[in-house]
Amino acid sequence: MKIKTNRSAAKRFSATGSGKIKRNKAYTRHLLSSKSRKRKRNLKKDAILDSANLSGVKRMLPYC
Repeated sequence: MKIKTNRSAAKRFSATGSGKIKRNKAYTRHLLSSKSRKRKRNLKKDAILDSANLSGVKRMLPYC
């Protein structure tokens, strides 16, 4: 029997070629005028999911 993918997680996370999980960084939606240009530039970059949250996300994305 197939397992359903959590669609909200599928929109937030994606797998890299080596099997790691990519995520977007937080704090990029509003109040941007008070943040420095360097900080905003670094917030644009993808981050790799840490090991503490990996098992939970893998459970939500069984075929990722």
